Amino acid sequence: MIPRYTRPQMGGIWQNENKFSIWKEIELLACEAQAELGASGITKEEAAWIRAHADFTVERIDEIEAVTNHDVIAFLTCLAEHIDADIPEGQEKPSRWVHYGMTSSDLGDTALSYQITQALGIIIEDVRAIGEVCRRRAFEFQETLCVGRTHGIHAEPMTFGMKFGSWAWAMKRALVRLEEARKVAACGAISGAVGTYSSIDPFVEQYVCEHLGLSPDPLSTQVLARDRHAQVMSTLAVTAASFESIAMQVRLLQQSDVIEAEEPFKKGQKGSSAMPHKRNPITAERVCGLARTIKANAQVGYDDVALWYERDISHSGAERTSLADSFIALDYIAEKLRWILDGLQVYPEAMKANLNKTRGLVYSSKVLLALVQTGITREEAYAIVQRNAMATWHDVQQAKVGPTYRDRLEADPECTLDARELDKIFDPWQFLTRKNVVFNRLEQLSF
Repeated sequence: MIPRYTRPQMGGIWQNENKFSIWKEIELLACEAQAELGASGITKEEAAWIRAHADFTVERIDEIEAVTNHDVIAFLTCLAEHIDADIPEGQEKPSRWVHYGMTSSDLGDTALSYQITQALGIIIEDVRAIGEVCRRRAFEFQETLCVGRTHGIHAEPMTFGMKFGSWAWAMKRALVRLEEARKVAACGAISGAVGTYSSIDPFVEQYVCEHLGLSPDPLSTQVLARDRHAQVMSTLAVTAASFESIAMQVRLLQQSDVIEAEEPFKKGQKGSSAMPHKRNPITAERVCGLARTIKANAQVGYDDVALWYERDISHSGAERTSLADSFIALDYIAEKLRWILDGLQVYPEAMKANLNKTRGLVYSSKVLLALVQTGITREEAYAIVQRNAMATWHDVQQAKVGPTYRDRLEADPECTLDARELDKIFDPWQFLTRKNVVFNRLEQLSF
């Protein structure tokens, strides 16, 4: 049986033990399919014998490959040693039916597809877990005021729950892409040397793929076309980019000058060898750093699509490292990101202080609209709003205690808004009267 792998065992999927287990199962299924057909000569009894006796050790395969310089032949030789071990001398060897009519790519590509579906299953669960954390914490901070920033500059009030909500939707989109990539990857091919089924009946391909949960490729040319793998690599890269985007925000929020949130800091943890006061966002930085590797590996996937004629093996060595590295790294940073977001330390009072740091400038858009409603032109309104805003901003820049933005507007003889109207405008919740629209949508989100 092929082992089943869970999240902590992502690395195991890409170990030779797992790969050879899948190879063995494919060869056994192919023998059983040939026996069902009854055309090649293998009997059901021989197929049963092969299944009962087929085995391998990675060490023995490596030993044989050191001589043959061919991994599939080394594997088949090792398998045959076990299958034929108890067969008397002079009697026909059942192992002769193993790999009958097949080529190396039939075995390797179909097995790789199965490995990719195993690995994608883990990544899908990773993303689902992150999405659920984000959705839960979005409602936790639904009423927590903070300032929204564009270009890194204070823009308008929002709630911190909206940040988590946007991350939840990003995970939903990632989930859709990953599930589509799994469908594209779940494809096998056992069609012979250049895909013509010259020495093997298509029934064998159908039988093997059905038992592995794969779909037969409609026209393989000895290899499965690598656009399938490129789509997988691209999806992993986009998912990593989404993780990076979230981790980047955590890093920005943890800056000393912002400190609205920070990643968990465990008891006994140290931040700096030289500066004991430091609490650095090292885990979020790790997520961002490894995301770069995954994004870079997508280029390898794109380059592997173009092969000579029906097939070459220029893709083989490249994808053996890039696929495994990307899956292992993505699984790792997914777990780290889930840990960060689940334990993210949030500081509402710091958010409130930051919201007020520019002394009311974040209300300028509401002032502009209210002035227009009094009957003056937009150009006149804009001049009033900007003139007073720039004066307030100058005080903020100089750390000078001066009138607030509201105070300046009230004192401006050209401002056509009275104190009561200004009081209403300078209420942050006036920006959020429709926030339930986004949270109602979020309630419908499921993972």
